[in-house]
Amino acid sequence: MTTVIDKLNWRYATKKFDASKTVPADKLERILEAVRLAPTSSGLQPFELIVVTNPAVRAQIRAIGYNQSQITDCSHLVVFAAWDDITADRINMMFDLTNAERGPNPDWENYRTMLLGMMAASSTEVRFQSATKQAYIGLGAALIAAAFEAVDTTPMEGFDAAALDQILGLPERHLRSVVILAVGYREAAGDWLVNLKKVRRARADFVTEVA
Repeated sequence: MTTVIDKLNWRYATKKFDASKTVPADKLERILEAVRLAPTSSGLQPFELIVVTNPAVRAQIRAIGYNQSQITDCSHLVVFAAWDDITADRINMMFDLTNAERGPNPDWENYRTMLLGMMAASSTEVRFQSATKQAYIGLGAALIAAAFEAVDTTPMEGFDAAALDQILGLPERHLRSVVILAVGYREAAGDWLVNLKKVRRARADFVTEVA
């Protein structure tokens, strides 16, 4: 039986993608759905995904992404874009959605009031940073889901975020790019990392148990 540990040992940050191979639509959809279902603080889902397949747009992104070939050679490029601010309107939108799906709940309404107060007392930058942390939870879900689909991935922070925001028109949507994920299939013959041993710290150096 294949386990999650097997899959995580199989995956790595792919350095060379086979540009001739496309990830099937059903596999991609399951990866995106895993992100949609990922947990987020207070269930706000304060980020969105932009899936870029347009070659011209991806060429623009590569130009502001340190010329990394994964950006143009992968099958799909997924941009994780966080809310630029966790506003009262956005909080209310998600709480109203929950009420519509589950029905009203007094405790939930009390929590809404508390959360609105907490957010109002914090700065815009603090609220944006909170949103970015939730986006990274989604990224983790994407990496694991892709491994289960036998699809290669490369998470990437090496890009000019402000420039990417302009390319994708994110300011108008009150979003800011956080991290991008190249999704596709490895070209093993051209990837220097593919056959190297995975290196991680020993469990004893990584895990502390407090009994």
